[in-house]
Amino acid sequence: MKDHVEDSYHYRVVRRAIALIDAEGRDMPLEDLAARMGMSPAHFQRVFSAWVGVSPKRYQQYLTLGHAKALLAARFTTLGAAQAAGLSGSGRLHDLFLRWEAMAPGDYARGGAGLTIRYGWFGSPFGEVLALGTGRGLCGLAFAAEQGRAATWEDMRGRWPAAAYVAAPEALAPWVTATFEQRGEAALHLIGAPFQIKVWEALLQIPSGHVTTYSEIARAIDHPRAVRAVGTAVGRNPVSYLIPCHRALRKSGGLGGYHWGLPVKRAMLAWEGARAGL
Repeated sequence: MKDHVEDSYHYRVVRRAIALIDAEGRDMPLEDLAARMGMSPAHFQRVFSAWVGVSPKRYQQYLTLGHAKALLAARFTTLGAAQAAGLSGSGRLHDLFLRWEAMAPGDYARGGAGLTIRYGWFGSPFGEVLALGTGRGLCGLAFAAEQGRAATWEDMRGRWPAAAYVAAPEALAPWVTATFEQRGEAALHLIGAPFQIKVWEALLQIPSGHVTTYSEIARAIDHPRAVRAVGTAVGRNPVSYLIPCHRALRKSGGLGGYHWGLPVKRAMLAWEGARAGL
C-alpha cells in the first residue's frame, strides 16, 4: 500500500491548497500557492501533478462552480437511458469490474445482528479511509480526512450497532486495492433499507467524470417527487467513492452536501474530471 500512503500525502497537500483557493479566490499563481504551502514552486508542482496529473492552474478550473454547471449542461449521465440500455450495478464502474448483492430487508432491520464485519484502515488518494466488509464484499468505505479517525469509526459502527466487529485489514486489502487502483474485482455487500438500495443502485450507473442530479435519480427510480428522500439516501451511502455519491449534484450545479466533507467531494470530482479530460 506504499502508493496509497504517497497518495494520501499528496491529498493532504492538495486539500490545504483547496482551502486556500476557496478562501482567497480560484486564480492564485503557482508561486503564491507554493509559498503559502511552505514549498518551492517546483516541489509543489511535482506533488500536485503526481496526484492529479495536471497543473495547479488547470486544476483550479475543475474546482469551480462553473465546471459543475458545465458538467450538468453537457456531460451528465441520463440514468433513464442507462436503465433502458440494460445497464446496472453489476456492470462496469469506472473500468473496475464490480459484483454486488444486497442484504435482505429483515436482516437490515435487525441492525446487523448475527453479522460479522471486518474492518481496517488504509491510505487512499483522498486521505485515510476506513474499509468495512463481510464475507461477501465491502459494506463500508469512509473517509477520515475531515473529521478524524474516532468520529469516522463511530459513524460507521453506529450504522449496524448489533454486528460483531473484527479488525482484519488483510481480508479487505484486495477489495480496497481494486477500488483505488481500478484493477481486479471489488465485491460489494450493500446493507440498507430497500429504498436506499434503489438509490445506491442508480448511483452505480454514473461513470467516472460524469455527474447527475438528485431529481434525475428520483425519476430514475420511479419516485420523481421523492427528491428530498433521495438526497437523504445519497447522504447515507455507506460505501463512498465506490458507490459514487459524490457525483450527485443539485439541479443548480451546486455541490450540495457530502457526508465526509465538501473538500473531499470537490477533490474527487476534480480528480476524476482531470483524468477524464473533461
